[in-house]
Order: sequence, then structure tokens, then C-alpha cells
Amino acid sequence: KASAELGVLALPFDEEYGGMGAGPIEVSLVMEEIGRVLAPEPLLDAVLLPGSILAAAGTDEQRKRLLGVLADGSTLIGLAHEEPGSRWPEIRVSTVATESDNGVVLTGRKSPVAAGDCVDSLIVSARYPDGKLGLFLVDATATGVTRNPYTTHDERRGAEIVLDGVAAEPLGSGCDADDALAQAYVHAQVAQCAEAVGAMREALRLTVEYLKQRKQFGVPLSTFQALTHRCADMFSEIELANSLMLQATAALADGEVDPVLASRAKFMVGQAALVVGQEAVQMHGGIGITTEHPIIHFLSRLTAITHTLGATDDHLRVLAATVTVD
Repeated sequence: KASAELGVLALPFDEEYGGMGAGPIEVSLVMEEIGRVLAPEPLLDAVLLPGSILAAAGTDEQRKRLLGVLADGSTLIGLAHEEPGSRWPEIRVSTVATESDNGVVLTGRKSPVAAGDCVDSLIVSARYPDGKLGLFLVDATATGVTRNPYTTHDERRGAEIVLDGVAAEPLGSGCDADDALAQAYVHAQVAQCAEAVGAMREALRLTVEYLKQRKQFGVPLSTFQALTHRCADMFSEIELANSLMLQATAALADGEVDPVLASRAKFMVGQAALVVGQEAVQMHGGIGITTEHPIIHFLSRLTAITHTLGATDDHLRVLAATVTVD
């Protein structure tokens, strides 16, 4: 609610739908701050990602009905797209959409569903009998929906969603669901890169502060050249990752939804995240692996980011496939 009152939730949505009409640059600035303070709020998973799908694929009536309540914080919507046994970018959807006298019903299993334990509604991907991929709106509390919640090591929440003949409302009017999902993933990947940059900057700040305070052999650890060189390497990794994130953000701000550029940013951020997170914990020594100290939570979150919305290795494979040799 506090985020909604500040206008954070409304940032990316058009004013006619209750939003503020801001762009990707403003969203990235907010996500950086989310990463800096390790805010566990499902801003990306339950507002920005589903909101971008609604904006791209929904009908005008669906946008007016749902984007406004997303923006004011009264409703959370989750994306139930991924299924067991598949991974980005080739997510195999086996959930079935069947048309009946009462409309469309869905049957299948979705996992993982980020923030799936607390959302009010779901955007579910499913295939019609003819193989066409569609997107559907489902009430998360409807009969036939089973939620199996879990917590993750980075103190986030999710759920496995089981659908058994659940009534669903088709999203949009037959637009290309694959294209809408691909564009939404690009926006989400770039926003997540910004979150990672914010978390890395704070991890480096905490590490430098600790080295200045902690003494060994009667002098601060910051006087040891080897440790200062490691901090310099962390800084270089962060700045390189930040440059790719800014390039991808600027492209989105110019209306260019480029999945290759997003993969470059995710790959570079993923590499930097592990280097920065692991170095920060190691230079804190024993206290760095205790849950009482914040630095281990930064490593946990950064590690999780490298495995979501496409793992670092997945993005490397996508980039390798774009390379041509004359």
C-alpha cells in the first residue's frame, strides 16, 4: 500500500488506465532502489510483469478493469507460464484450454509461479486443442485452483499452481500470445538487471565499510593491497554490468524491444552478480555467512537473480546462437 501511495506501482501504466505514464528509465531507477534495500515486495513479479502483458495483449476493457487496481495496490496478479520440465527460452506449455458451453476451462500444472501464494488473479498460458497458445485470466481463489506455496532461499515466495477444469477469461482478442510474452520478458529482464545493479552497489559499499572498520595485526583491513584490489575488481564488474543495463533500458525507452540486448544485459549482470556477491561474503570472513549479517542476504538474492527470467547460461546460449561466421 505504501508503494502504491508513492505512485511506484503506477509508474509504467498509461494515465488513461490509472497509471503515471512513466517509462523504463523511471522503472529501472525504482528497481535499483529495490535491490539496494533488498525489499521483498513482489513489484516485478506481481505488478510490472503481468501489467506489461495486460497492456500489450489485453482488450481496452480488460486494461481499464485491471491496470487501475494494479496501480493502486488493491490487486496483485501473477504470471503462470512456466511449467515443470522446461526452462526459458523454450518453455513448453502443456496446460490445456478447452472450450465448453460455459466458456473456456483450463487444466494443467504451473511451476514456478513467483508470488503465486499471495496474488489475487493469474495470467495463465495454455494451448487450445489446435495447438495455438493463448493467455487467460483466472481468479486465484476459484474452484479448481490449488496453490502449493513455498519460500525460496532469498526470502521470496512462490507457489505451484494446479488447475483442474478452472473457468478462465481469454486475455485479449486473439493476439499473438508468444509475441506478448516475449516482449514482457524483455521488460522484466531489464528491470531485474537494474535490481541486481542496486544490490551489487550496496554489497560493495558494505564490504568497503567493513574493511575500513575491521582490524588485523593492529591495522584496518583496508590497508591490505590485495583486498583493495579485489574491491576494485568488484567495482569494475558492477560498472560493466551497469553499462549493459543502461543500454538495454535506453533501448526500451526508445521503443526498441530487443531480446538480444536484454540477454546481453542479463548475461553480464549474471556474471557480475556472482563475482560481487561471493567476494563480498568472503571478505567479510566468518560473519559474512551468518544470517544476522545482511551481506549473505545480498549474495542469496543475487544468486536467485542469475537463475530467474533465464539463467546466465541460458542467455549465453541465446547470444551464441546469434553469432555468424563468414
